[in-house]
Amino acid sequence: MKYQELVNVYEALGATTKRLEKTDILADFFKRVEEEDLEKITLMALGSVFPSWSEEEQGIGDKLVMKAVGDAVGVSVDIVEDAIRDEGDIGAAAEKLYAKKAQMTFFSQPLTVKFVYNQLRKLATISGSRSTARKISNILELLSSASGKEAKYICRTILEELRIGVGEGIIRDAISQAFGVDKAVAERAHMLTNDLGLVAKVAKLEGEDGLKKLTLIPGRAVKPMLAQLSEGIDISIEEMGCALCETKYDGFRTQFHKKGDEITLFTRRLENVTHAFPDAVDFIRRGFPDEDFIAEGEIVGFKDDRPLPFQTVLQRVRRKYDIHDAMKNVPIKIFLYDLLYFKEPVVDEPIIKRREILENAVDTSIDELNLSDIVKVGPENIDDAVELFNRSIAGGHEGIMIKNCAEPYIPGIRGKKMLKFKAEPETLDAVIVGGTKGIGKRGEFIGSYEIALRDEYGELQTITKIGSGFSDDDLANLTKQMKEIIISEKGTHITVQPKIVLEIKYSEIVKSPEYPAGYSLRFPIVKGIRTDKGVEDIDTIERLESMYYGE
Repeated sequence: MKYQELVNVYEALGATTKRLEKTDILADFFKRVEEEDLEKITLMALGSVFPSWSEEEQGIGDKLVMKAVGDAVGVSVDIVEDAIRDEGDIGAAAEKLYAKKAQMTFFSQPLTVKFVYNQLRKLATISGSRSTARKISNILELLSSASGKEAKYICRTILEELRIGVGEGIIRDAISQAFGVDKAVAERAHMLTNDLGLVAKVAKLEGEDGLKKLTLIPGRAVKPMLAQLSEGIDISIEEMGCALCETKYDGFRTQFHKKGDEITLFTRRLENVTHAFPDAVDFIRRGFPDEDFIAEGEIVGFKDDRPLPFQTVLQRVRRKYDIHDAMKNVPIKIFLYDLLYFKEPVVDEPIIKRREILENAVDTSIDELNLSDIVKVGPENIDDAVELFNRSIAGGHEGIMIKNCAEPYIPGIRGKKMLKFKAEPETLDAVIVGGTKGIGKRGEFIGSYEIALRDEYGELQTITKIGSGFSDDDLANLTKQMKEIIISEKGTHITVQPKIVLEIKYSEIVKSPEYPAGYSLRFPIVKGIRTDKGVEDIDTIERLESMYYGE
């Protein structure tokens, strides 16, 4: 299939904001795609060339793509950067620059989906001597044969940011619609395999029966089940009827996989961190029978019988050398709390049964290998959950988890089947560095604010824009203050001195190439204006990163 056909679909998807229309566009397209291209195109519709479980990545930054675009159209990187400022992203900038260079002679051979896919995957294999030059050369092979529109999406795919408003849910629905399979069956297959390309292929060739055969594979990371915040211990337990309450550790949530002789450790973000924890690998190997399994738990730094701050464990994850020194400085304990696979998948079993299998499988005579502290609670003994919470806080932990006794493990889903109750919800202190004037009745105010945290060098890095949580009085006061500290103004946007600190609530920390910090916040809301704090008091990217891994 020609790559231009996929580009046409990208354009159609980007032209509508309606979910159902996007689903229809993709479903109709998937029906026309040949078997050999379907897996590739499904992944590329998400802006990637690797399935979510894969550890491979293209490893290409903005600067390198800018250099490749500049080389392709014969302009300097400075001109590419100017185009990005004008257009908003590297893809649109590339399209604009190609239009201005229409007289250039490109190769006449049209790009195919297979060629683009293979070239982009090849980027992950390039390392060592002159790797940067070789990566640019690889990208130029694509850009030199591309039209402006094709270059737009090649650049965006390299950076894994298509900007067409399509996520996994729309892809799943489109697969279901295209191949006549039940949405719930497709969703379950995706949750268990973490591979939408595979789900699409099996749905096309084998239908629902084939999808129902897909399951967990030890050694392949699976998205973790996620917890919502509990409104209160008593309320949550009353609603569940029967709850398994356990200590919520301030540790590194980890999946422990064993397949054959190999043990692999994955983070909740599906990153392989086996290299950082050879001691954990040893504890797990000694504590489990010689069977394939996927267990879940927390790696907690421990010293003098007290848990260490989460950041100390994160230091071990970041470390590439002198791992054994790190092991001495940050000794660990493992607290296991769930089992997804033991000889066979057990995700469909209720947590109460999975816990029983786990307890029977694990040898906890090893001091460093433990089961989480739990209590089974119903409306008649809620005090036991309160006691566990108090004991957990006194022990230096975060609070408790509250899990519905009857519920299976549902990868990647956040819901009321699993709740967390913490002593104090975390917030971030961030400084305002810019803003955009509002519209409508708030047109006289600065309606949206760019906020930033400090990096390891003390520089400010933006993490998100925020416009929720302000009253009209707040907006009036902030607008007045910001006008007094303006550095520059361009159109409706202003840049200000970093003087005003906000306390931010949010639902989740996410990775984001859109912001210099590399992270952003979902649904940020201003909790308050911290007049008692200055820029020197704001949070750091390091803390944001530790919270990201520790959520």
